[in-house]
Amino acid sequence: MQKDFDVLVIGSGLAGMTAALSLDPAMRVALVSKDHLAEGSSQWAQGGIAAVLDSNDSVESHVRDTLVAGAGLSDEKATRFIVERGRDEIQWLIDQGVEFTADEAAEFGFHLTREGGHSHRRIIHSADATGRAVTQTLSRRVREQANIEILERHVAIDLILGTHPGSGKKFCRGVYTLDTASGRVVSLGARATVLATGGAGKVYLYTTNPDSATGDGIAIAWRAGARVANMEFMQFHPTCLYHPYAKSFLISEALRGEGARLLLPDGTRFMPEHDERAELAPRDIVARAIDYEMKKRGLDHVYLDISFKSPDFIEHHFPAILERCLEFGIDIRRQPIPVVPAAHYTCGGVMTNLAGQTDIDQLYAIGETAYTGLHGANRLASNSLLECLAMGRACAAAVGASAPSQEQARLPVWDESQVTDADEQVIVAHNWEEVRRLMWNYVGIVRTDKRLARARHRLQMLKEEITSFYGSFKVSRDLLELRNLVDVATLIVDCAAARRESRGLHFTQDYPSQILVPAPTVVRQSITSPDAR
Repeated sequence: MQKDFDVLVIGSGLAGMTAALSLDPAMRVALVSKDHLAEGSSQWAQGGIAAVLDSNDSVESHVRDTLVAGAGLSDEKATRFIVERGRDEIQWLIDQGVEFTADEAAEFGFHLTREGGHSHRRIIHSADATGRAVTQTLSRRVREQANIEILERHVAIDLILGTHPGSGKKFCRGVYTLDTASGRVVSLGARATVLATGGAGKVYLYTTNPDSATGDGIAIAWRAGARVANMEFMQFHPTCLYHPYAKSFLISEALRGEGARLLLPDGTRFMPEHDERAELAPRDIVARAIDYEMKKRGLDHVYLDISFKSPDFIEHHFPAILERCLEFGIDIRRQPIPVVPAAHYTCGGVMTNLAGQTDIDQLYAIGETAYTGLHGANRLASNSLLECLAMGRACAAAVGASAPSQEQARLPVWDESQVTDADEQVIVAHNWEEVRRLMWNYVGIVRTDKRLARARHRLQMLKEEITSFYGSFKVSRDLLELRNLVDVATLIVDCAAARRESRGLHFTQDYPSQILVPAPTVVRQSITSPDAR
């Protein structure tokens, strides 16, 4: 089955919905969602969006804070491009109907908070559920657009490539997707394809990300021949709720921005011993400090305490966190919160320019899937949603200006004639568990050459098993995600092994120092023909 559009947007988080809404309404757009619309990582963002909205702040200050957090690997041109658009992107959201937390005394009319690594209050938010407020608003707007067809429960399998007759250069013709409702593979053709599938947090055993964060866009772009960079820089959020039944619940950095303190079980504060900025240090420093204290003292977790604030303050600023913690018997108005670091954000990704264009013609990548150079070796808090907005709209403008006008030809047929239904799904489930556990144990917050070598050896064996399974049986969502996970895990290990220094989120005991001439780590896959199975 083949369906044709002008533009495919693969992924329905903030980046994907922003791009879809910003495209010319005359274009036929398919917004492809692995689950239901707006169920990705964006809706779980608590803190807010970083933007210069106060006259006491400045673009230069925001740029400087981003470059410092990026540990010398942020691209200044990309950083300035995105930061300069902050105010316009916030106004665009307000025009779409997003309701941010108001503050009549504030210059811009909205309350601004401060988070780790920022020198000013510049985080605009909707209480402590900004992602939910933004994605719910945009999902309503998307459903109102006659030119956007929403394809829910469609999982991207692989890109469909073509070759320009003269130059031999590859271009993207569309993507194969699995319609999980029917079990059929659907070929989606388009003049431009935008990957906005989010990050790869599920490659680790413990993560704040939803189950959908399996690095799909990164893996399929790499398999098609696009360059991928800086995958060693996986950000571990310092404070994920530690509770056996609290799956993937993040405790926002905004608590530390409002003075919350990290404590040992005996109530001792420890962050001042690790960094002069204490709890307001960038995430990589705070996560390593917690990891150090836990390993040194044999702890399962530490505590984050904001109970010294008034109950009214906590109820007003952090209602969602308060409600969720109360479900587990933790009253943050009266007691500290047990927390542990967890994989949170993929700073590397598919290399793009400032229009979202990848190495492959007619293929774009935006949001957490992409590597623009903004985040460098460590993402500054609340810059991620800003990047989704700025690059989503920049990409839409570029697609509108350059999408070719030729009619879509017939795509290669997906061939299932040589495969059967899988007879042992337990193999897939077992490999899922093994990939995530070995990444947590060997390629986590602190690394060594020996651990990386062990991880690479086992990943290669797993990849051979998964490739054999993929070639023999009909595809399923679990199998496709597992295939992507093992590819992304391998990219993380390869990039980590190539970086023989400690910088930002990548810390290795074998090379604890930072070198003087940093550069991105780039991995490229060579593909000679499109994979029609």
